[in-house]
Amino acid sequence: MAGSTSLDDDEVISGINVTPLVDIVLVLLIIFMITAPAIYQSAIKVQLPKARTGEEAKTTPLTFTINKEGELLWGKDRLDWQALPARLAALGPAASEQTAIISADQATSHGTVIRLMDSLRQAGLNRFALNVEAPGASR
Repeated sequence: MAGSTSLDDDEVISGINVTPLVDIVLVLLIIFMITAPAIYQSAIKVQLPKARTGEEAKTTPLTFTINKEGELLWGKDRLDWQALPARLAALGPAASEQTAIISADQATSHGTVIRLMDSLRQAGLNRFALNVEAPGASR
């Protein structure tokens, strides 16, 4: 019986099929990639003013948000106005090459935005971008 094989159905299957596992992991990865931007939105609610001439901005670590009460956020971190000059000075001269993006609620007073811009200019930052929302966009 040369070349004969045993076709018993009673043998134990010792191999693991990882294809279903990989499929499930890839589906979960795609779901997390799609939902991640919604999860990591800023915790502060800001209603941006609307403008038809807005452009997409490049990402920058210098993203500032001011809510209608005048509270300041740098990225996602709440920041005291008195601590702002020291934090900006810690950036060093390399920060002067970056653009600071300012997102201010439409109810924020003009003076508060100017106060932030003045602090940024005193630290050597001369390029600003004001964040706006397109007229048809909804939040």
